[in-house]
Amino acid sequence: MFIDLDRFKTVNDTMGHSVGDELLIQASRRLEEYIDDDSLVARLGGDEFSIVVTQAAYSESSIKSLATHIVDALAKPFNLRGQDIFVSASVGIANYPFDGDDAGVILKHADTAMYHAKKSGRNNFKFYTAEMNESAVKRLQTETLLRGALDRDEFILHFQPKVSLADGSISGLEALLRWNHPELGLVSPADFIPMLEDTGLIIPVGEWVIRKVCETLKRWEDNNLGVVPIAVNLSARQLQVKGLAKIVRHILEEYGIHPALLEFELTESVLMIEPESAVEILREIKSYGIGLSVDDFGTGYSSLAYLKRFPIDTLKIDRMFIKDITSNHEDAAITRAVIVLAHELDLNVIAEGVETSDQLELLVKHGCDQIQGYLFSKPVTSDECAAMIKSSRTLAIRFSEPDFA
Repeated sequence: MFIDLDRFKTVNDTMGHSVGDELLIQASRRLEEYIDDDSLVARLGGDEFSIVVTQAAYSESSIKSLATHIVDALAKPFNLRGQDIFVSASVGIANYPFDGDDAGVILKHADTAMYHAKKSGRNNFKFYTAEMNESAVKRLQTETLLRGALDRDEFILHFQPKVSLADGSISGLEALLRWNHPELGLVSPADFIPMLEDTGLIIPVGEWVIRKVCETLKRWEDNNLGVVPIAVNLSARQLQVKGLAKIVRHILEEYGIHPALLEFELTESVLMIEPESAVEILREIKSYGIGLSVDDFGTGYSSLAYLKRFPIDTLKIDRMFIKDITSNHEDAAITRAVIVLAHELDLNVIAEGVETSDQLELLVKHGCDQIQGYLFSKPVTSDECAAMIKSSRTLAIRFSEPDFA
């Protein structure tokens, strides 16, 4: 088993190496709880560990059980200097002799499987398969190309409108990064965004996105286009950049953009990596007049405490709840509860992934503020988005009294 602690670098960078060492010690102790006399746990280096299970009697089901226990154990909060810090683990598993004939190959293949666990959402485990090697080669090739993409001006932005359910008008936009490689064409964000995170390229690319959004807003203002706020996704790596708030303010001043026209979207998991530091940074950003929203609400830690602690303006209900909202009572109930909760806290609510008129009607009935999804528009280019705004495109809505019963 090859075990990698997710987000360990964030802890190291924001809280210091001594705290990082404490985390490693606590993680080691948790791992030791799950091995027997026929197994070995070792730290390979950095935030990487390995467990060697040598007992022949171990079956695949028992290995799955062990991996599940390990993932669950490392997902529990670590108390570091009086703070509860959340990390998680990605685990890769390889077996002798099926996946290799020596220890080096087995470890390499377990590492490959671990990467696939990380790619599929972290906080889980994967068994090695031969197909993973092909994927690893492709990843290396893609990463090599990605490193020069910013210098070669291969990144572009697409924009997906947000629609107000008060009148059906475009109330905002979300900027979405796209990579248009001259040979590969448009590369799926799922294939390159994690690489940007892992390599640290997300920091210069993230700053490019903010600049590009401000440049777009400035161009639209100069052309007398009715501009609306544009939201930019902020990653964990960006949130730990020293002086981030001042960098953002400088870019806004450089382009002469009103801060209210820029928003930042953060996921729950990003907020909870190092919450005390995040609160401080986000309060400074908010003090400039920039809007803040929590994306994918309900899919991460869902700690209601952070709704009070963090200076957020908007909750975005994840598409996984919206998808079956018209046929699944639980999804409908969760969506309805989030809307009521948000409004009681004076927060706006956006429903993501709205694709049908029935979904829209139910969201209107429950008093949702805005929607985003293919029902109105997929993500489009800057020019296509400008044309939408210029034509005052609206969404037809059947209005009824909100149902809060």
